[in-house]
Formats: sequence, C-alpha cells, structure tokens
Amino acid sequence: MQIDILTLFPKILEGAFESSILKRAIEANKFQYDLIDFREFAHNKHKKVDDYPYGGGAGMVLAAQPIFDAVQYATERKQSKPRVVLMCPQGERYTQQKAEEFAKEDHLIIICGHYEGYDERIREHLVTDEISIGDYVLTGGEIGALTVVDSVVRLLPDVLGNETSAKEDSFSTGLLEHPQYTRPADFRGWQVPNILLEGHHAKIDRWRKKESLRRTLERRPDLLDTYLLDEEEQQILQEIKAEKNV
Repeated sequence: MQIDILTLFPKILEGAFESSILKRAIEANKFQYDLIDFREFAHNKHKKVDDYPYGGGAGMVLAAQPIFDAVQYATERKQSKPRVVLMCPQGERYTQQKAEEFAKEDHLIIICGHYEGYDERIREHLVTDEISIGDYVLTGGEIGALTVVDSVVRLLPDVLGNETSAKEDSFSTGLLEHPQYTRPADFRGWQVPNILLEGHHAKIDRWRKKESLRRTLERRPDLLDTYLLDEEEQQILQEIKAEKNV
C-alpha cells in the first residue's frame, strides 16, 4: 500500500512514522508513505495556498489549484487510481468498517486542511471520501489523518504480531471487546474471574461473548441497533437483561 498525505505541516506527522507499529510496518515493507507539502505546488511566487472567500466572510479558504496539482503528482507518480480522502468535520463519521474498507486499497491520498475550509470544487471534483473523526473542530487535519493511517495500517497482513488481534478488537466484530486480564491472578485483592483460570475453552468463549454483549449494552447500546444477533447471542442478551432486573 502507498499512503500519501497532503499537508502544509509535514513535521507534525514525521514522528508518528518513526515509532512503534508504523515504523515496523515500513521497515517490513508493508506500506510506503510520502508527506507532500502542497504549498510547493502553488503557482504564485509567494507559495500562497489560500485566499479570501467569494461573497465575504471570516477566515481564508484553501485554493483548489495547489491541491489538485499535488493529487495529480501523487497519482501519476504511482500510476494508480487512488482513494482520495478529505479530512473534514462535515465528512462521514469514521468507523472501523471504513478502516477495513480503506485497508483493501492499494493507494490512499489523504488531504489535511487548515483555515476556514476548502474551495468547494475540491469536494465536488477531486475527493472520493470525506472523513470526520468526531464532532469537534481541530486546527488542522493532520491528527485526523494519523488516526486514519494508524487504523488502516494495523489491518494490513502481518503488521500485528497476532493476526487475530485486529479481528477481535472492539468495533471489528460490531460489539465492544470483552474484559481482559493478565498475571497476577490476585492483585490487591482483586481477582481474575475463575472461569478464565479453569482452561475450559468453550466456557471461556461463552463468557467472553456474554461480557462483550454486556459491555456493549451498558456503554454503547446504539451498536446493538445494527448488530445482527445470532440465536446464542439473543439468549445471552436475555440473560444479561434478566440479571439487571434482579
């Protein structure tokens, strides 16, 4: 996979690619990246990439030309048909399902905005996806872009040490993940549930499924509105609700 990030501030992003799983994935040639300063594509002598909005208003708007030319450069260099992602508070709320969709692509181009917004022609004629990481406003798109990159790269084959890790994460199954414990079994008097110590895998699997459903019901009941429960899960969910009413 090739990931290109269009940004006015590459230094904000550099450290993330030099640490932890992203660094190891790069070294293992699982993906390549480039940080493209789209200011370098501005045609004017002052390398100006923004201007006042037509019709008046506060703030400045990113111009279309530098971003169009930077995307064209990244596309032609790889001779690809990339997915062009615009980081924008007006965009689709980012989800694990979207990360899984992006992870199937060969080339992602992510555009980080600044100032008051984008020339609308960027949305209409250049990007394939508009993505928001939440209902709040940041000073720029770089943090959101890193969120997308990290969530996508960890899904690429052999990036994580255990290939089942990503499949069992919260949201990957459609539910929140069950509680996890490690040694010691007794920490300050707080005990690991006995069922996890007995080695009965079928019972452990059912316990995990039940706790996953319980945690989802308590913390994110909205996820159950779209989650298709199988027969066993329906039975477990009824048990949980009955326990809550005791």
